[in-house]
Amino acid sequence: MREKLKAHIEKVVPLTEEEFEFVLAQFTIKKFRKYQFLIQEGEAVKYSYFVVSGLLKLVHTDDTGKQRIVSFAMEDWWESDYYAYFTQTEATMSLDCLEDTVVFCLLLEDYKKLCDGLQKMERFFLEKANFGFIGSQRRIISWLTSNAKERYEQLLKQYPSLVQRVPKSLLAAYLGVSRETLSRLSA
Repeated sequence: MREKLKAHIEKVVPLTEEEFEFVLAQFTIKKFRKYQFLIQEGEAVKYSYFVVSGLLKLVHTDDTGKQRIVSFAMEDWWESDYYAYFTQTEATMSLDCLEDTVVFCLLLEDYKKLCDGLQKMERFFLEKANFGFIGSQRRIISWLTSNAKERYEQLLKQYPSLVQRVPKSLLAAYLGVSRETLSRLSA
């Protein structure tokens, strides 16, 4: 598992073995079962998660009780309720497992220790944040300018393996359509 984290980081910045040992010391590894929550709405958010194996979904529940899927996270992706994580406030979203999942967990204080202690990691996290921001903007633009069929086709093109792993009802919720509409789109 440690090699997956090292390979992921080294896509952005090279690390010596000593530097990687420092990085690794800041993380803990946790295993979660399918349907288990990593974050629950209203609770403190302790960690940012790097997915080693498995599949997660991040969900926001509105005032009427309707759940909106914000994102999915599979292997080699990071996920958390980042607002709550960085501001140390209560979660406004929940994060749970769609499959048995193994994650590296990073406390905020250890995130700061990594950034302060190793400039390479500050650069790594900046690049990850930038690409996460770009992904969010692209999703917003897609919602504003594309119809359901176009959003579905974009999802297929960008994340073909994700579409194979996520139940159609959840894909429909992510795309903002009914399950029946998704069935017509995927036919």
